[in-house]
Amino acid sequence: MIPKFLILCLFCLASSVLSQSHDLVYCGSWRLSVETNNAGNWTTIPERCYEYVKEYMNGDRYLSDISVVAENALKYAKMVHIVGDGKDAWIFDVDDTLLSFLRGYQTYGFGAQAQNKKGFRRWALRGKVPALQSCLRLYKEIQRLGFSIFILTGRPETLRNVTESNLWYAGYDHWQRLLLRNSTDLSKSATEYKSEKRKELQDEGYRIHGSSGDQWSDLRGFAMAERSFKVPNPTYAVT
Repeated sequence: MIPKFLILCLFCLASSVLSQSHDLVYCGSWRLSVETNNAGNWTTIPERCYEYVKEYMNGDRYLSDISVVAENALKYAKMVHIVGDGKDAWIFDVDDTLLSFLRGYQTYGFGAQAQNKKGFRRWALRGKVPALQSCLRLYKEIQRLGFSIFILTGRPETLRNVTESNLWYAGYDHWQRLLLRNSTDLSKSATEYKSEKRKELQDEGYRIHGSSGDQWSDLRGFAMAERSFKVPNPTYAVT
């Protein structure tokens, strides 16, 4: 006869395994809703998804997902007819697109806490944030194909020098222009600010064929690129 305490232990173990299985399925669906912009504006990841997001960001899946996005972007870029007048453009975001703040997010629970702007600034000021390697390879290929590259970031103008030096440190070079928020942009939403900057480029005659960013606010709005490529990021949302 099986002791009652052993039956209870087996029941608790089975319940725990079942709960973890449910969380795994739910959190995978939640991440999909974020990447497809169905989650809308959100501030922190669901509490039950902390371990899932932590494992995703630290594991092979995150890097594999970015690699596939880069492959799709490059496939499209190779189909674009480059006129040769310097006006065929591609736009890249900086943080969590060209540069990886993965190590910094370990401090803030991989999205379990709301994004800490002061903490982000401290990391940015180090100037040693590494490249996302798949995005670096995409950048180099886009460059080789003859696109004019614009780097459009929500960072303020006060971080220009450290941003430029960090990009060079990470392996990026020869961009056409680095665009940052000036004093009149600070009160604007990310979507509004980046849309206005894209419109300015279009008014200068640039044809924006592609845009790469980890936030939907990097890509949507008006004056959008012909094709936009969303780099995965389930740790925070910027509107």
